[in-house]
Amino acid sequence: MSSKFFISIISLFLIVSCSSNKELIYKPSSKLNPYDLYKEGVEAFEINDYFFASKKFSEAELNFENIELAAKSSIMSSFSLYGINLYDEALENLERFLRTYPADKNIIYAHYLIAIIFFEQIEDEKKDLNPLIEANKKIEFFLKKYPNSDYAIDLKFKKDLIINQLAAKELYVAKYYISTQKWIPAINRLKIIVNSYDKTIFIEEALHRLVEIHYHIGLEDEAKKYAKILGYNYNSSEWFEQSYKVLNKDYIIKDEKVKDKSLKDEKGFVKKIIEMIK
Repeated sequence: MSSKFFISIISLFLIVSCSSNKELIYKPSSKLNPYDLYKEGVEAFEINDYFFASKKFSEAELNFENIELAAKSSIMSSFSLYGINLYDEALENLERFLRTYPADKNIIYAHYLIAIIFFEQIEDEKKDLNPLIEANKKIEFFLKKYPNSDYAIDLKFKKDLIINQLAAKELYVAKYYISTQKWIPAINRLKIIVNSYDKTIFIEEALHRLVEIHYHIGLEDEAKKYAKILGYNYNSSEWFEQSYKVLNKDYIIKDEKVKDKSLKDEKGFVKKIIEMIK
């Protein structure tokens, strides 16, 4: 009985204490000035402090009543996250931007940045194929929806690089099958290059490998068929010379010590493209 009475007294004391100290009750802080927040974000952005910039742009978005300025803050926050290679966070922010501001004037840029993020996660042909496929999908979506935009030219260059990378992946796998003498899977991979990536730099080697394999397994007519295709389209290439050697054992291949200038120019061009996406 005494314990219950004691608890009742304590409870009454707490109720009275809380009601008499109203100043302790939480009060929400006043609204922050979104223009000041956005200005801080811009200042941080200009000195490459992208993490702080993203934080300030996000805060500005939450405080802007003007929907256009809120959308602008959101896209700037996304770009800041992209600037420090926080790709997952940037993509999440961009997807939210597309859902929240579907009519904003920067919607095209948001789609472009999504494509760029996927593109920059592409690794070499020995690694996972999924980033290549996803990047290609996003770029194709953009080029179909915004073919005449300013960003389309850049993405067309990147799509060409992706197609070459996809062909490189198929050739890499085909060479693996050749090394393990799995001829049918190797032929199937090489045919993908011939049928789907015939405008890439890997088409010549793919045709040559088809000549080699078919000749090796005794299908000489098939070997000659691919040699004719190679000779008709690329009769001055080293791969045609290699294929000619397969079918004509007495043929001697000359050593080429001087590199073709056009090849150097091509590599220089590709290097410039790579520099554009760093």
